Amino acid sequence: MRIAEIFGYDTQKVFEKITEKLEGWGEAAVSNLPNLVLAILIMVVSIFFAKNLKKYSNRYLNKIHINPTISRFLSQIIFLGIIVLGIMLSLSALELTRTVSSILAGLGIVGLALGFAFQDTAANFMSGVFITFNQPYKIGDIIQTKDGHEGTVIDINLRVTKIRTYNGPIVHVPNRMLFQEYFINYTDEGKRRVQIECGVSYGEDLETVQKVALEAVENLPSRLKSENNSIFWTGFGDSSINFTLNVWVKFTNSELNYIPARNEAIIALKKAFDKEGITIPFPIRTLDFGIKGGVTMKEELKDLSAMKLDTN
Repeated sequence: MRIAEIFGYDTQKVFEKITEKLEGWGEAAVSNLPNLVLAILIMVVSIFFAKNLKKYSNRYLNKIHINPTISRFLSQIIFLGIIVLGIMLSLSALELTRTVSSILAGLGIVGLALGFAFQDTAANFMSGVFITFNQPYKIGDIIQTKDGHEGTVIDINLRVTKIRTYNGPIVHVPNRMLFQEYFINYTDEGKRRVQIECGVSYGEDLETVQKVALEAVENLPSRLKSENNSIFWTGFGDSSINFTLNVWVKFTNSELNYIPARNEAIIALKKAFDKEGITIPFPIRTLDFGIKGGVTMKEELKDLSAMKLDTN
């Protein structure tokens, strides 16, 4: 029995159909060879053109002082746009118009599915686009997030913002957190107020203390001369009358005088108080030895001594 009879097919007819298909494909390949070469050429030229245009556009945008983050973003958009255009032209050269339509429809469906699957990533991306163009902060600014992360912005991309904290570690903050929540930009105004909290003894003259404190920080090297220093009395403490001394300093990307000014102010204030004999008191506790109150240790010891003498 022949093999063709076992499977219920005529072997000769099967081979003829296969040969016919292969011949048709070969003829189609030969007839479409110029289109294939053209498509490959279009793709190669597109990649070459996209890479060079990306490089030169980034260089040009930086030359005209566009923000580096915006420059990178626009250059990447140009690169991707040219690549997509090259793919579409290549498929059109192969006379695959229907394929192009199918691919676009498929990409739309895939994009919708990915949008639901990666909502946070999409939110970070859109927030990154907004931050890139609106620039509520830029590289080099000192910012503080809602969670308390404070430091220098060292990079802004379309997903996260990188902040180098004062202690050294780099914090990666998702862009949507900085877009949807509040944050503090300390360098936006170019100045910052240093607040020194202190207290003096209840026996001091407060007007004299205020005069001495303001004069002590008047000539600090890092003080901003255009702003006046101020002092605010904050309340009566357990052993001192407390106040806050305010000093304004420059605070820009190139001049971060906040920490040096605090050190200078504390040293100057202590020296001035020591010179004028103004006391910054230690915590004071009053001990009461009476059952109902109002009896000092001296009185209590005196009473005990008298009781001892009466007993003798």
